[in-house]
Amino acid sequence: MKALLLRDLRLALRAGGGFGLGLAFFLIVTMLVPFSVGPEATLLKAIAPGVLWLGALLACLLSLDRLLALDLEDGSLELLLIAPLPLEGALAIKALAHWLTTGLPLVLAAPFLGVMLQLAAPGHLWLLASLALGTPALSVIGMFGAALTVGIKRGGLLLSLLVLPLYIPTLIFGAEVARRGSAGLDASTPLLMLAGLTLAVVALMPFAAAAVLRMGLR
Repeated sequence: MKALLLRDLRLALRAGGGFGLGLAFFLIVTMLVPFSVGPEATLLKAIAPGVLWLGALLACLLSLDRLLALDLEDGSLELLLIAPLPLEGALAIKALAHWLTTGLPLVLAAPFLGVMLQLAAPGHLWLLASLALGTPALSVIGMFGAALTVGIKRGGLLLSLLVLPLYIPTLIFGAEVARRGSAGLDASTPLLMLAGLTLAVVALMPFAAAAVLRMGLR
């Protein structure tokens, strides 16, 4: 598992498609918002939690089609199917590598971008906590979508259409945590809901992804 994790991390960093692309997209979206809605601080403060969460979600979405496509091209995906390591575990490790190279940089950058969007000071910690809890779910759900569309030529758009509805609960609870936190309200309930949702997704989705991958490559 460790060798697979290190291999995926090296590939993601060499390709530049995870860390650099997602973070650059997140930064650009955040910088464009004041130009589109105006520089009024009150308005930016109100929409900042939703904008930051939506930007993080779309940034994660950008690199999903590379999760299994490169492994299919070089033949390593077939090796994973016959390897002694359970396929469910291998897919969970690949989702972890995706989160480390895409989700984690977004989590670390979000508080700084929150300052740009005039996010209220109490909201920064809640935004950080919600993204740290929610972005792993985005990577694991994305792995399921990648398993469904692997082998389909130009399946990136189909992958987005399949995954986006599954992202909605995470987006709702994550943005609500940041919104309540920035307003000085109690955000513990949506935070617990977000944590429970992420745990359920992490526990179930690798098995679903492995099942559809076995059927698709049979």
